[in-house]
Amino acid sequence: MENGKELIVDGWFTEQWDEQNWSLMVEEVLYHEKSKFQDILVFKSKTYGNVLVLDGGIQCTERDEFSYQEMIAHMPLNCHQNPKHVLIVGGGDGGVLREVLKHDEVETVTQVEIDEKVVEVCKKYFPTMACQYNHPKLRLHFQDGIEFVKNSKNMFDIIINDCTDRDLQDESSGSNPLFQLPYWKNLKQALRPGGIIIQQEESVFFHLDLIKKGFEMCRSLFPVVNYASAYIPSFCGGQGFRLCSSNPDVDFKEPIHKWSFEERKKRSLRYYNQNVHKAAFVLPEFADQALYPDDDFNKQ
Repeated sequence: MENGKELIVDGWFTEQWDEQNWSLMVEEVLYHEKSKFQDILVFKSKTYGNVLVLDGGIQCTERDEFSYQEMIAHMPLNCHQNPKHVLIVGGGDGGVLREVLKHDEVETVTQVEIDEKVVEVCKKYFPTMACQYNHPKLRLHFQDGIEFVKNSKNMFDIIINDCTDRDLQDESSGSNPLFQLPYWKNLKQALRPGGIIIQQEESVFFHLDLIKKGFEMCRSLFPVVNYASAYIPSFCGGQGFRLCSSNPDVDFKEPIHKWSFEERKKRSLRYYNQNVHKAAFVLPEFADQALYPDDDFNKQ
């Protein structure tokens, strides 16, 4: 369990991974505590607003959180004909929940967050994200998402895995089981017919081999598996997403639901639109060849 506060040196917070550093100037430490599950740090930065750090890794910043939340929510929901029942695994900052509830056709949102302290902290320090925890459509459970999914059968149209990054040094620790085959088999069973799963994924520039392994695993379970990306400055290298569907006819590049300019304004969207949705699936050539070796996914 990384001590996030120890990563602040001479007024700079520095996130370290893969022999690389990324730093933000700290104006003030707002909160630091070790919960039962992880180290939680919130600081006010000079340029990115409030920043949430879990076990030493940046989870979100006020400046750019909307790009991640909008993409991981609206891409799958807008590719499903009638997404009534949604499961969010993780997402204690509340941002994904906020975006999911912008879809009027959604009847229930079940959120399973292992760490109640994260929700409590985000309500205080990220009120524009954790703003829907009193919504009547929400069913909130504070428990292990792996166990919850294991006991869920044929329940959800959309499953959003909004988990922390895997630990590349220890396969059994942290959120690593959420990237492994036993969990994904249970995810498949939890889907209703035609269901869609999305999970945050690594950058093709840093961990293409890990992404390929995830693709191979999911292709053994689902007829459609695709990779999308978004530009999020505080996630160096970009943010990836893995999308899977039990519906062989789904085309993730073409959203079924296309919001007009007025509809996007009504939903206060700042990143997502149908053109950004389509463009998210266009990959640089090296990644396209690695993930789709037998098919030119980017063909016109």
